[in-house]
Amino acid sequence: MEALRVLNNNVVLARDDKGQEVILTGRGIGFSSRQGKPIDPALIVRVFVPADGRDPDHLAEAFSLIGEDVLRAVVLALDEVGVEGRESTRPTLAIAVADHVAGALDRAARGVVVEYPLAAEAQALYATEYAQAQRLLAAINEHVDPKLDPSEATALALHLVNAGFASGDLSFTYTMTGVIQQMLAIVAEEYGLDNSQKSLSAARFITHVRYLFVRIQQHRQLKGHESTIGKGIRQHYPEATHTAQRLATIVELRLGAQLSEDEVSYLALHVARMIMDADGVPA
Repeated sequence: MEALRVLNNNVVLARDDKGQEVILTGRGIGFSSRQGKPIDPALIVRVFVPADGRDPDHLAEAFSLIGEDVLRAVVLALDEVGVEGRESTRPTLAIAVADHVAGALDRAARGVVVEYPLAAEAQALYATEYAQAQRLLAAINEHVDPKLDPSEATALALHLVNAGFASGDLSFTYTMTGVIQQMLAIVAEEYGLDNSQKSLSAARFITHVRYLFVRIQQHRQLKGHESTIGKGIRQHYPEATHTAQRLATIVELRLGAQLSEDEVSYLALHVARMIMDADGVPA
């Protein structure tokens, strides 16, 4: 790889063998690199490949603003727990996590512990990311002092969830979390379900809604007109369809996005599965 711009001792903007601009991190990589010269591969800890049309130079600048020890701790931790491989197409995740860790370290030094209001929701709705966040927190704590409080796993989990969206901040993830909770509460109230159930159908519902949110943000909802399959679902599950229409109204009010008929149909299917699961009826 050829160095294009040295940001600081640990961040270099480079061009790889495919001709694309990438961001390289590694302790001392900038100190040993010169513009237009090959970079020593042994110094490269992580290769960030900007995706979604993001400006590599701007992202490299963002990396350069992060403290050396914090950046190193986060990059190493992401690799150690398998969140990202050596080559990553999600530089904004590393930047967001590092920025959060920098703030958390400052709070820890002052003895301040934050109680995150979405702790219960993160554990219930994003179980996979929360478990991953706990491992990530443990790995980060191997490289920083003072150690971060266990409560920081909640924020890290939300950053991992947020990595699936195009937005750079957590506002969309906060909104999504609240909407999913509201949806589950409506289904539980309408059909007398135990909202604490960790049923397979409830897990499928949560996963479906998360991907629905991705489609909404990317303006790629399922067909805008009612397909044959969608029509069949609505006819077979009229009560669940009525509930799904209520859920669609919540999405429209909270996100300003009207759901297509097919999206409502598939919501109805997942609602029906939750009802049947609660009744012991095979879905």
